[in-house]
Amino acid sequence: MLNHVSIGVKDIARSKGFYDAALKPLGYRCLYESAGGLGYGDKAVVLWINKVERPVKPDMKSGLHFCFDAPSRTAVRAFHKAALDQGGEDNGAPGLRPDYDASYYAAFAIDPDGYRIEAYTAAAK
Repeated sequence: MLNHVSIGVKDIARSKGFYDAALKPLGYRCLYESAGGLGYGDKAVVLWINKVERPVKPDMKSGLHFCFDAPSRTAVRAFHKAALDQGGEDNGAPGLRPDYDASYYAAFAIDPDGYRIEAYTAAAK
């Protein structure tokens, strides 16, 4: 249904370090880079990150977050660790979320600009 999502950030270099590390375990990489923007995906860009004058202010009660597919539980754990190692904040440790579904395994983090992100898999391992 969605082709891509774009978010605005203050510091492209900081965001690049964060997203390069956090998305690598999920199989995503930076496919486009310029002074004003980054594009992430596996075969095509699905997440655009652009340097903007006025990024959206973080609002933990807005419900806004971005969930990335992960190939395995190991990848979910690596995503979470990388996000925290790159200055992100913990927003939910890796683990099963049975209130969502019996096989819903996810981890949650907050990027340096306050965007909430998640990695999810239904894989058993």
